[in-house]
Amino acid sequence: MLLSQGRLRQTIFLGLLVLVTASGLFLYKTNLYDKLPVPARLKPEPSPPAKPTPLYKPTPETHPDFTDNFPRAASAKSPSDLPEIPPWNKPPEPHVDEKTPLFIGFTRNWRLLQQVVVSYITAGWPAQDIYVVDNSGVMLSNQNGLLGLQNPFYLDHKRLTNILGIRVFTTPTLLSFAQLQNFMTFSALENGWEHYFWAHMDSPVVSDEEYEEEGQPYKSLYMRALTVMRETMRPGYGPLAARWFAYDRLTLVRTQAYVDVGGWDTLIPFYMGDCDMHERLWMKNFTLEDAKAGLVYDVASAVDDLDLFYRREPDRVKREDAALPPPEQPAPVPKPDGRNSAKYHELLKKLDGMQRSKNEDKAGRNTWQSAQQGGYGEPFYRDGPGFEQGISMAMNFGRDVFEAKWGRGPCNIREAGLGEDDAWRVVPGWEREEVQRKARNDRERETKERLAKEKEEKKKGNG
Repeated sequence: MLLSQGRLRQTIFLGLLVLVTASGLFLYKTNLYDKLPVPARLKPEPSPPAKPTPLYKPTPETHPDFTDNFPRAASAKSPSDLPEIPPWNKPPEPHVDEKTPLFIGFTRNWRLLQQVVVSYITAGWPAQDIYVVDNSGVMLSNQNGLLGLQNPFYLDHKRLTNILGIRVFTTPTLLSFAQLQNFMTFSALENGWEHYFWAHMDSPVVSDEEYEEEGQPYKSLYMRALTVMRETMRPGYGPLAARWFAYDRLTLVRTQAYVDVGGWDTLIPFYMGDCDMHERLWMKNFTLEDAKAGLVYDVASAVDDLDLFYRREPDRVKREDAALPPPEQPAPVPKPDGRNSAKYHELLKKLDGMQRSKNEDKAGRNTWQSAQQGGYGEPFYRDGPGFEQGISMAMNFGRDVFEAKWGRGPCNIREAGLGEDDAWRVVPGWEREEVQRKARNDRERETKERLAKEKEEKKKGNG
C-alpha cells in the first residue's frame, strides 16, 4: 500500500534527523568534531593581546622645602640695603690695574651658589669681577624669573646683578663640566683676559684674618690671590698653566696654556676630565703649582643666614614661606664687629662643621646636587632622580673614554710612561702581563711569517 505524500515527507525527515544525530554523537565520541574545517566567516576573532601598562619606580623620598638663606637681600631694594663688606676686606678703590675675573659655574642649588658668591664678596673680591655662569640649561627662564625657589635649577638673576652687583653669563644649553671649562677659556679669549680665576659653587671662602706676613700689612683673600697672580706675570716666571688654591676649588688659569693643549677633552664630560687635562698640561711642560690666599672650604650645605659672612648678627626677621613677598622695609643693618672677632670664629666653626659633615656623609659627598626635586610644570622641568641618574651615566661613560684613550684607568699616566702622542694609540690594558705576553707572541708570529714570505719570494726569484 502506497504511503501518502505527507506521510512520506515525515518519514524522510525523521530518517535524516536520526542520521544527523547519530553522526554528531559519533564525531563527539571520536573527537573528530574539533578537527573539521570551519568556514572562515564562522571563526571567532582572536582577542587582542592585553596592552602592558607602565610600571613605575617607587616614589622618591620628599625633601623639605628650601628657604632663602639671605633674607636681607630678599627684601633689599638696592645694594645699599645690604650690610657693608668688613672694612679690612674691602676691595681697593680704584680697581687695581690687573683684570681679575672670577668664574663660578652653576647648575643647581641656589642656596649654595648664593653662599659662595657672598663669601667671595665679603672676602674682598670686587663684585663686578665675579661672573656666575648659569649652566642650568633653562635658557632665559632664570633671567625672566620663570622658575621658583623649589626648582633645583632656580637662580635669582636680578638679585645677583642688581643687588649683589655681580655679572651673569647664560649658557645656551646644559654643558658638561668639560664643556663648561672650555666656555670659561673661550670667554677669557673673547674678553682679552690673559689670566682668569674659577671656583666651585660648593666651596665658600673666608679671608684668613689671623694671617700675618712678616713686615707686611694684612691682606684679604682677594689681595693675596692678586699677589699670586702678579708673581706669575713676572718675566721669566716659567711655563705656568695654573695655580691651585686648595686643589682646584679656586684656580688661577693662564689662558693661553689651556688653549695650547687644545682645551678640555669634551669626550670625557665629567670625572677623569681633570686628570686628562692636567696630565696633558704636564706633558706639554706646563706647570701646575699650589698657592695660598685664604681659607677655602668644601661643603654640601649652606648657613641659614648669610649675614654671618658680613660678620653681623643674622637677620631675626624670618619669612616662613619664601614664596611670600619680602617685607616692605629691610631690617636695620647692625653694626659690624672687628677683625678676627668671636663672630668670625663662629663662621669658621660653622664652615668646618659643614665640611666635616660632607666628607663623613655615608650617602656620598655630593648629595647637595640632588637635594631639590621641585619645579613640576615650570619651563624645562626635569625629573630630579632621573636627571641625577643621567648625569651619573655620563660620568661612568667619561671614565670608560679615559681608559680607552690612555689604555688604563688610573690618573698617573705620565708615571706609567705615556706621552701626549700616545693618546688613543695604546692597547687597552697594556700594563697587564697577559696583554704584554700576547703582544710579544703576536710580534714573534708576524716576524716568522714575514721571514717565511721573504724566503719564498727569494726562492721564486732564483728559479
